[in-house]
Amino acid sequence: MLVQQLLNGLLSGAVYALFALGFTLMFGVLGVINLTYGFYFSTGAFVALYATQYLHMPIFVALPFAAVITGIVAVIIDDLLLGPLRRAKAPELSSLMVTLGATLLLYSLMTACFTTDIRRFPPAVFNGGAFEIEGLRITLSQILIVVTVAIIVGGLAYLLQRTKLGLAIRAIAENGDAAQLMGVNAGGIVRIVSFISGALGGAAGVLIGLNYNAIQPYMGEMMMLKGFAVIILGGLGDIRGAVLAGFLLGILETLTAGYVASSIKDAVGFLLLVLTLWFRPVGLFGRVVAKRA
Repeated sequence: MLVQQLLNGLLSGAVYALFALGFTLMFGVLGVINLTYGFYFSTGAFVALYATQYLHMPIFVALPFAAVITGIVAVIIDDLLLGPLRRAKAPELSSLMVTLGATLLLYSLMTACFTTDIRRFPPAVFNGGAFEIEGLRITLSQILIVVTVAIIVGGLAYLLQRTKLGLAIRAIAENGDAAQLMGVNAGGIVRIVSFISGALGGAAGVLIGLNYNAIQPYMGEMMMLKGFAVIILGGLGDIRGAVLAGFLLGILETLTAGYVASSIKDAVGFLLLVLTLWFRPVGLFGRVVAKRA
């Protein structure tokens, strides 16, 4: 049924949007494409898995717990890898290569610890089944996804637009040097943005793990490809574009799987990426910046 497919697409798109939010926030403020971001996605899923299995946390507690732990991990990794590059004012390619190498190392370490076997949440995580509403089937995990994404997106929008911290973050994103001259603590803002981005990536990993009930170390690798497609389609550094592009990708993937072939579903993101770069390189909501001599 088309309506059910659209609902499933919106749910997938909500997680893509959440993942891309942290990715685009990191790029928009820090000015780097951090390839370790996919590792944060996997980290959040594993933290939530072990919190429910061994600490017996309910999923409503395990999800924010995993987000906070992943945010702390993101700050540590950023300080160790990118902090020295920022102080040395290294070119952007340096950060790309450093995070690429770190990603390979981190995935290898995670695989050595957990193997590549697929792990699943305990059956008791959700005791209820699915609800039928006017012929539409929705599970408790999908309700959690919708509520969580709505709260996070709304909270992030409020933080960036209505608070002094959000003003400082936007100032650093616009002109870091000028913001520091005005008294903004750039180092502190960088850590806060790293924490928020890591937490968003970790939360997205938990939600995807719940939706498909399948967790393994390299789950963040495929999500990174989707994340690239979303932020390019929406416009680099544009949060509104990341949200809308995430929903668009989720819907198109679901419709492709339902009405064309599930085997080519993952190719949709790559196709959108290529078409965007061909016809509108700045993305749907990106702005063309005029270069002056």
